[in-house]
Amino acid sequence: MDIKVAPSILAADFANLADEVKDISRAGIDFFHIDIMDGHFVPNISIGPAVVNSLRPHTRLPLDVHLMIQEPLKYMDRFIGAGADIITLHIETIKPQKFKQQAEKLHAKGIKIAVSLNPDTPVSRIKGVLEAADMVLVMTVYPGFGGQKFISSVLPKITEIRSLYSGDIAVDGGIDDKTARLAVKAGANVLAAGTYIFKAKDRKKAVRKLKYAH
Repeated sequence: MDIKVAPSILAADFANLADEVKDISRAGIDFFHIDIMDGHFVPNISIGPAVVNSLRPHTRLPLDVHLMIQEPLKYMDRFIGAGADIITLHIETIKPQKFKQQAEKLHAKGIKIAVSLNPDTPVSRIKGVLEAADMVLVMTVYPGFGGQKFISSVLPKITEIRSLYSGDIAVDGGIDDKTARLAVKAGANVLAAGTYIFKAKDRKKAVRKLKYAH
């Protein structure tokens, strides 16, 4: 399975966000990972639909909007209207039946849906939605802040999900060329990385290292 790389714009220079997105778009990446935080589900606040909307004209690559918010269904349509191609919902914030309903609704619009789970959330919580999900996102840090250390105890969870699920499995948090290899070996094939890519002296080289993290 090919490795996909999704830079997290949380680590970008927000004073020059359009230029950052244009630059990274040329680095051989697959899509952008956009963390939305509300100060309730996670202890931080990031951006809203207006920023996603302003970024949309600057790249043709898909935008994965990761809703780390307490009431995702309240705001989801606004992010779709702003240009999201993938909506990632945390299983901690939505019941399985509701997730499946949303999956049907989004798929009818040509939008993909992913399910995410925190480091301490068991795989059993997402088993009921795997058939409806286009991707599973495993948090490898506790969400809320960029630049955190990778939690290696999550690796067996990735392997367990891979035994149940043949689609894309993403990891998010503390990803660099070393932790990427661990995640890929465990069964992940999508690498969301912020600091490692955006702070690299040679961004194309950083992306390439992740792409070949076997």
